[in-house]
Amino acid sequence: MNNPTPSCYKKTSIGGQAVIEGIMMRGPVKSAMANRLPDGTLDLEEWETYPHGIAWYNRTPLIRGCFNFVETLVTGFRCLMTSAEKAGFEEEEPSAFEQKLAKLTGQKTETIVSTVALVLGVALAVLLFMVLPATASKLLAPFLPSTMALTLVEGGIKIAIFLVYIALVSQMKDIRRVFEYHGAEHKTIACYEHGEELTVENIRKYTRFHPRCGTSFLLIVLIISILVSSVVTWNSLVIRVLLKLLMLPIVVSISYEIIKLAGRYDNPVTRIVSAPGLWLQRLTTREPDDGQIEAAIAAMTPVIPDDPNADRY
Repeated sequence: MNNPTPSCYKKTSIGGQAVIEGIMMRGPVKSAMANRLPDGTLDLEEWETYPHGIAWYNRTPLIRGCFNFVETLVTGFRCLMTSAEKAGFEEEEPSAFEQKLAKLTGQKTETIVSTVALVLGVALAVLLFMVLPATASKLLAPFLPSTMALTLVEGGIKIAIFLVYIALVSQMKDIRRVFEYHGAEHKTIACYEHGEELTVENIRKYTRFHPRCGTSFLLIVLIISILVSSVVTWNSLVIRVLLKLLMLPIVVSISYEIIKLAGRYDNPVTRIVSAPGLWLQRLTTREPDDGQIEAAIAAMTPVIPDDPNADRY
């Protein structure tokens, strides 16, 4: 499915995230999340994107990437937890252990579970994409001709783990639903960028692939990390992993600038840069149904600024 020839095209800075039975859209002034509740109705939540104004570190090139990435993670995780609650995933009575832990810490059970899940998620990411590839590559060192070959093997293992992980989770029923909402998010943004009215019929004809996607960003992060890793020592596996953790903000910042350029310009270079991420979106997006598109419209509409130039990318 291809985008129709635009009559009034502009690239927008509005972006979004699929959540459980819903979509969050983030605009330059307002953000919103629309969720399909168990009774079939749509619930809409709105908030200011920058309640205290846009800080200098959110605008400065090569600095903004790391800060914006962290803010996106925090906002995205909060929306994901809220959407799970609205979808009825957290209606079970807390266990005795959870109740005792909540009493000891003075925090809600949901807050504790969310915090533990976040910490475990970060630890798992470090294990899968830093420790495991470095360890496997080190074991293969006697069979490789140079440290550059060692680095390339490590990078190949990282990308393979990432692709296998995405392919496996995409087979889960609940995740497939999230990926369908992801497709609705992209199609709705594409329809808006092409100047058409946001209706289900108009949105349905647009592509579910978008160059300025979080999936593409993660793939670029992996590729840049391979290049950066080529200058990190192999003498000690522990030191190598620690140095890579310290260099992660640099990797994220460079990747952020690359994906911004790829989203802003359309030329042979940016198309080559965007191609792997667009291919990967065949796994992380699915064609949505009309109800999912309706949720995307509900989330998109309130974040469109009154000034048509305020969201130009």
